[in-house]
Amino acid sequence: MIDVFPFASLPVAVFGLGRSGLSTAKALVKSDAEVWAWDDDEDARTRAAAEGVPLVDLYKCDWKETTTLVLTPGIPMHHPKPHKIVTLAEAANVEIIGDAELLVRTQRESAYIGITGTNGKSTTTALIGHIMQISGREAEVGGNLGIPALELEPIGHEGTYVLEMSSFQIELTRSITFDVAVLLNISADHLDRYAGMDGYIAAKKMIFHRQTDPRTAVIGMDDDFCRAIHDELKAAGEQVVIGVSGLARVPGGVYAVNGILIDDVEGQQTPVMDLKENACLPGAHNWQNAAAAYAATKAAGVPPHAIMACINSYPGLVHRQEPVALVDGIGYVNDSKATNADAAARALSCYDAIYWIAGGRPKEGGLVAAEPHLGNVRHAFLIGEAAMEFSQFLDGKVPFSVSGDLETAFKAAGDMAAKDKAEGAVVLLSPAAASFDQFENFEVRGDAFRDLVEALPGVHIDPSEEPGIFPGTRGPDDMPSGDGPSRETAS
Repeated sequence: MIDVFPFASLPVAVFGLGRSGLSTAKALVKSDAEVWAWDDDEDARTRAAAEGVPLVDLYKCDWKETTTLVLTPGIPMHHPKPHKIVTLAEAANVEIIGDAELLVRTQRESAYIGITGTNGKSTTTALIGHIMQISGREAEVGGNLGIPALELEPIGHEGTYVLEMSSFQIELTRSITFDVAVLLNISADHLDRYAGMDGYIAAKKMIFHRQTDPRTAVIGMDDDFCRAIHDELKAAGEQVVIGVSGLARVPGGVYAVNGILIDDVEGQQTPVMDLKENACLPGAHNWQNAAAAYAATKAAGVPPHAIMACINSYPGLVHRQEPVALVDGIGYVNDSKATNADAAARALSCYDAIYWIAGGRPKEGGLVAAEPHLGNVRHAFLIGEAAMEFSQFLDGKVPFSVSGDLETAFKAAGDMAAKDKAEGAVVLLSPAAASFDQFENFEVRGDAFRDLVEALPGVHIDPSEEPGIFPGTRGPDDMPSGDGPSRETAS
């Protein structure tokens, strides 16, 4: 745990006592700060108190007695309206920051790689961390990806923090300048927290704040929003800018063509590796993730041959297109982390005969982003609060059943796949919705799916033990043209 020594003996307010907030409060207590912790949820306050965290009602405290509020990323700062605690803090001129800001203020000599994007950031963060660690670099991996910033280990001037950063976390981190900053993609998400796309894009773009050469910006080129940011930064010339793509050639960048990773940073168009050889990185979206990880770690000083070996050994991210098992010839894929339609669309693009389990608590936009890939779906099995909404959207597009819950959908999908005997059949949990209607979080949902797979009778084959045996993925040549324009023809 990080020693937050700059705040020793000082009063610090902490609002929101979920995993990152509780971690922050405990780190501050251990660092001898005077902690004022609060959460609107009584159960969260009870858990915090049981772990020795002092509670102070922040609605009634004297805000003039503190200078700092550490806010959990889930609390609205601006839109649709500021939370009352935010309003109280701002009225007293109290700075509002997040836990990553505390990390940066204490580990000033370390290097930082930051990864953001609407989709793919967890996979890319995990892959970058894997490359850094396996290649012998001292690196800590966390942030929005599982491990809160203050639970990471101190690593000093020779180490690198690899941090997944949500747009909310970026807004709460004021002091950081990333040595390498990665923006993968931007599509409509979390718009309940922003006044339209412009606000969301501006928040994502902040990951490049204050970068100057030789600091590096790695930017995905497979959507219009990111291409515009790439061109803007390239024209300004303040930092090194590298474009990456999983679909098309990017002059001077890193890209994949039909799964072959190409390094053109030095203008040599050097083939690096065949990404199709790693079953844990299926599809063009994962090829872009791999291109970004390659560009980022090369910029951080890892030799290309080492990066290639590390990408080959990457075991994949749990709950993100995780190939669980091949059972009697049917593939079972856990993509529980796909909590919006854009993320689900990426999984739907990868397989030819999909028995799709979708649903949960719906998000704005429904399944619209998944529509270009519905041709790969043999049947959809709908669960949770979104079942009715999703059924209305899918009516006339693909056959579907309203299954209600995961266990019912799982059994029906497996039975239908076995009966159809379709080549390359995959039962895919890719909900395109949040989990909170039926599960505590997407991890619990994914674990439930995995348990159901492991309980199946029949011959189980572990994809990690027999590479290449899992149902193949579709390349960009098989995808609808709407998946992303070539860099050379993009406006």
